[in-house]
Amino acid sequence: MEELLREYLPILVFLVVAVGLGIVLILAAVLLAVRNPDPEKVSAYECGFNAFDDARMKFDVRFYLVSILFIIFDLEIAMLFPWAVGFKDLSDVAFWSMMVFLGVLTIGFAYEWKKGALEWE
Repeated sequence: MEELLREYLPILVFLVVAVGLGIVLILAAVLLAVRNPDPEKVSAYECGFNAFDDARMKFDVRFYLVSILFIIFDLEIAMLFPWAVGFKDLSDVAFWSMMVFLGVLTIGFAYEWKKGALEWE
């Protein structure tokens, strides 16, 4: 049982450091924040200028393409990180399945690039 708990010690240390850093940063923001806001500073803004059109207007599809690409490659990192951590204990099947996964993502990225989804005109 003690060996099992010792294996979880790095995770516990990581969580303590993360929570401690979060608390320190929040307290620093509370203590060091400027407390004399003017009306211009606290006004609602979105893009640095006042709204001039209807909020229900149609968005360009490129916004959605970029967000979907971001989610795809963010999930790739979420899958790749645990695989890389346990790399020394993986079998050949696990290695080649990740290579297939990365290959499919690379082909998808090349397709999106070829179609011009990453171009912003």
